[in-house]
Amino acid sequence: MSNLPVDVPRADVPHVFLQSGHDRRIAEGHPWAYSNEIRMDASAKALAPGTIVVLHRTDGKPLGVGSFNPHTLIAFRLFNRNAYRPIDEAFLQARLARALALRERLFGQPFYRLVHAEADGLPGLICDRFGDVLVLQLNTAGMQALAQPLLSALEHLLAPPTVVLRNDSAARAIEGLVAEVLVAKGKAEEPVELQEGPLKFFADVCAGQKTGWFYDQRDSRRFVARLAAGGTMLDVYCHTGGFALAAAQEGATQVDGVDSSDAALALAHRAALVNGLAARVQFHRADVFEELQRLAVGSRRWRTVVADPPAFVKSRKDLGSGLRGYRKLTRLAASVVEPGGFLFVASCSHNVEAAAFRSEVVRGIAAAGRSGRILRDAGAAADHPIHTHLPESAYLKSLTLQLD
Repeated sequence: MSNLPVDVPRADVPHVFLQSGHDRRIAEGHPWAYSNEIRMDASAKALAPGTIVVLHRTDGKPLGVGSFNPHTLIAFRLFNRNAYRPIDEAFLQARLARALALRERLFGQPFYRLVHAEADGLPGLICDRFGDVLVLQLNTAGMQALAQPLLSALEHLLAPPTVVLRNDSAARAIEGLVAEVLVAKGKAEEPVELQEGPLKFFADVCAGQKTGWFYDQRDSRRFVARLAAGGTMLDVYCHTGGFALAAAQEGATQVDGVDSSDAALALAHRAALVNGLAARVQFHRADVFEELQRLAVGSRRWRTVVADPPAFVKSRKDLGSGLRGYRKLTRLAASVVEPGGFLFVASCSHNVEAAAFRSEVVRGIAAAGRSGRILRDAGAAADHPIHTHLPESAYLKSLTLQLD
């Protein structure tokens, strides 16, 4: 930790300058500066990806301190408005402590997203907590460069027995980083157990999707479970059983879960047994679109249908085909909802705007020859906060409808 006063410039921190006329947005609170807004002179281009720098206006006024990558579109990511605040272990520990205090206020159990990147003042960092196990994603060169002080700060704050680095996201390739999965502390040879309300689930934190579990749908699982009580439910893209088991616990009479991953279904079945719900929940492996097409021409219908797919739009070039995918998924899912029943459809594609997603869902319902009403338009749970100047970070969209 530096002993310098926080208001004294540090000679060891490089200085990067915005081009003329590009300071207003970041001065008003936006946490990013793009490469075409920065004076990419020889000294800036020579900086290693992830270098901590002070960002200045053209007249020399400092705007803040953050990480810099001269090779990416988002070149500067703000850590602090105080341009001379050292970004060290003490800084990271303070930010982590603030995030922890919020989650402990929100939740009574230590199972949540502890850090959600820019919204928690730690750009490039995702940290999910599974009791004594922390799973981190270091998605930027800046956060990768801070890995050691970050791990030390977490050790001082929580002393977790196990820490897993799920550094295998697509975002790392954009930052010039390798994809890898590392166990930084302890052992992670078996799926970890987590608690959501009265239910126990299992997450493969080393090989499962993302960090192994989707805390972001916590509120939607609870909402849909209440609708499913007393009737049947079909859960496609059921993953490790979150929606399915919540519905069975709430009183759904029979739940059918479909997914293409044998590994995820094995964990879903294990959770069904542990929670005493195996008699009312059945899981089977199938391609979701093929299964829905098969079911649509049959006679069986479900009170509630859940369609929570992985991202259909992973980049802007996939937008057209992805939107058509949401429309097709909605059409097929709506066709197997019984009259007066409920449909839940979600998108976790951050490239899909909420209005576009809603439009495709509405078109899909119409294509199925159905009508209805939207009961709930929701995003992620509160442990996935949204930065006030990054509305595009509201990646999760979901609609719950009742169909006639």
